Amino acid sequence: MSLSPTLELAIELIRRRSVTPDDADCQALMMQRLSPLGFEGEAMNFGEVQNLWARRGTEGPVLAFAGHTDVVPTGPEKNWSQPPFEPAIRDGYLYGRGAADMKGSLAAFVTACERFVAKHPDHKGSIALLITSDEEGPAHDGTVKVVDALEARNEKMDWCLIGEPSSTHRVGDIIKNGRRGSLHGYLTVHGIQGHVAYPHLAENPVHTAAPALDALARTQWDDGNEFFPATTFQITKVEAGTGSNVIPGELTVHFNFRYCTENTADSLQQRVAEILDSHGLKYDLQWHLSGQPFLTDRGSLVDAASQAIQAVTGEPTELSTSGGTSDGRFIAPTGAQVVELGPVNATIHKIDECVKAEDLDTLSAIYEEILVRLLAK
Repeated sequence: MSLSPTLELAIELIRRRSVTPDDADCQALMMQRLSPLGFEGEAMNFGEVQNLWARRGTEGPVLAFAGHTDVVPTGPEKNWSQPPFEPAIRDGYLYGRGAADMKGSLAAFVTACERFVAKHPDHKGSIALLITSDEEGPAHDGTVKVVDALEARNEKMDWCLIGEPSSTHRVGDIIKNGRRGSLHGYLTVHGIQGHVAYPHLAENPVHTAAPALDALARTQWDDGNEFFPATTFQITKVEAGTGSNVIPGELTVHFNFRYCTENTADSLQQRVAEILDSHGLKYDLQWHLSGQPFLTDRGSLVDAASQAIQAVTGEPTELSTSGGTSDGRFIAPTGAQVVELGPVNATIHKIDECVKAEDLDTLSAIYEEILVRLLAK
């Protein structure tokens, strides 16, 4: 069976067991293809994380493709229809861990660049790739550190296309042009431990906190706007107690906000404190901001991506800000226009992750068309 260059490269990348934060030489494989095109590769490693900044050209504007070589753990390999790091094409689908998230996109980046540079060796501006092995993990030493280093030397991206699997039913049906913010709360409610038979000598923090948690769950934080759905609050962990005859002395609650631009991390923290204080709780509360919301409105990048999808597939696309966080949260604050455009996301992180094989060639063609629209002379 004859395979396209994009499929061949995707298969080679999937064969590398690059579970976070191990890159497993995926970035080196990509540079083997990019170096002959005139890309200068720079390893920007932090801690255990390998990052690659590869750039062709020295002038602006800069179009950067961003992505990650790391994949999530496979789960029980015995549950896969074939070994997850031994990719196979069956019934028109490429199977393997990372096929959709996101080694297929990485392969499409490279082959799109190969064809574009062959046709437009003297293109405008610069093409860059920002690749990390720490997107699926803590994301402390990956894209965020590379962006900080680039900012420190005033090296800017004008446009950034992230290859996250954004599509729902067919490749290109959705462009993610923004993401909600993510704010985690870690609450400890203090009581007095005691015997269940003598509740007057104790104070049960589960009982005292329950009305406050109910109030938090019932609060309408905002109504969203034309770009984002309303902010949501979800409790993710509740823990208390040491035994059946013991009134607990502490209750711990973890919760998360996925919030839109109608709120800020500060406004949400203030409102949570007001609700907890109104119920007279004795508590400690720690916060962790995973990412602020960002939005890239219609402009040169969104237009180029939309037009490229129409030109290649003959189908329209729509803009969306749904879903979780991505590394776009680190890039957008620099002022770059950011979109996410990748394959169908139906099987990401699942057993038997797969992507329609022909979709990767379609994706590569879309990426090439975006390059043409933004950088061809």
